[in-house]
Amino acid sequence: MRTKIILLVVLALLLNACGTATEPVATTPDVPTAIAVTSEPAVTPTSVVPLVVLIVPPSLDPETSNLYQKTVYDLAQSAGMRFQVRDNMSPADIEPGLQIVVALPPDPGIVALAAAAPNTQFLSINIPDVVPGGNISVLGDNSQSDIAGFLAGYTAALITTDYRIGMMMPRDNADAIRGFNAYVNGMKYYCGLCRPYFFFAWTFPQYIDIPADANVDDYDAYSNILLTERRVLTIYLHPDIATQDLTTYIGTTGAMMIGTKTPEQLPAGWVMTIQPDIIKAIQSAWPQLISGQGGVTVQSPLGLSDIDPNLLSPGKQRLVLQTLNDLQSGLIAP
Repeated sequence: MRTKIILLVVLALLLNACGTATEPVATTPDVPTAIAVTSEPAVTPTSVVPLVVLIVPPSLDPETSNLYQKTVYDLAQSAGMRFQVRDNMSPADIEPGLQIVVALPPDPGIVALAAAAPNTQFLSINIPDVVPGGNISVLGDNSQSDIAGFLAGYTAALITTDYRIGMMMPRDNADAIRGFNAYVNGMKYYCGLCRPYFFFAWTFPQYIDIPADANVDDYDAYSNILLTERRVLTIYLHPDIATQDLTTYIGTTGAMMIGTKTPEQLPAGWVMTIQPDIIKAIQSAWPQLISGQGGVTVQSPLGLSDIDPNLLSPGKQRLVLQTLNDLQSGLIAP
């Protein structure tokens, strides 16, 4: 009996073991790795290379035109800008990136262009009636008659026998009078008392002033007063009376001339022209233009052109240029 009971207990335990369900093992489902969502790459607009435009009239002589083009091209290249040459321009021609416009006469309508392109800097070169302001800069009144007159007097005394020099100028003209006073000082700066080797009835420099109502055809007769009566060998011509006919006539007399305006055809005896150096003026204005500083008057330094080396030798040229540099740097007061 006892044996049966034990067997029943063992059997019950076995059945219980077989009927017990195993607890399911919880499994974590595979979670895919999160993918970082990135925005679409920003579309960067193509940057526009800044543009420099030089407006040069087709009538300008090729040598001068090429000099302007090379100057502005070199400046544009050094600043990493594009460069274009045009013979005219209208507001319709303005394009993105236009940063600087340098314009020579005749006026391409620079005021209208500046209004249509307020972020562009304009430099007006000797264009009449254009005044500085806003984004327009202009080459100023660069006659500098005192410096030009002083240098003319110095040079004339340097190359003329017995300092027999003179000046032709318009009467009652303040600019001309200032130029003549500087002309006298330039002669004295070179030669002090400037005593001629021979005795003359006239002291030098001499001058002849021409009335405003004088006939242009009579200019030759006025020059004869200096050349024949007063024995002048070198004449400084004020630009207001330096006509082509007058310079041609003086050239036939064997006299020498210095002026501030180049004749259309250089006559015999033309020593040199003292005039604004526009190339240096553009170069000096360039830093302001590329930095966006406009509305200024650009002062042009003076330079020499049309030099006849037979009349002003290279050695004497160096003396004249050194004097000009000293004048413009303030070391000499004209």
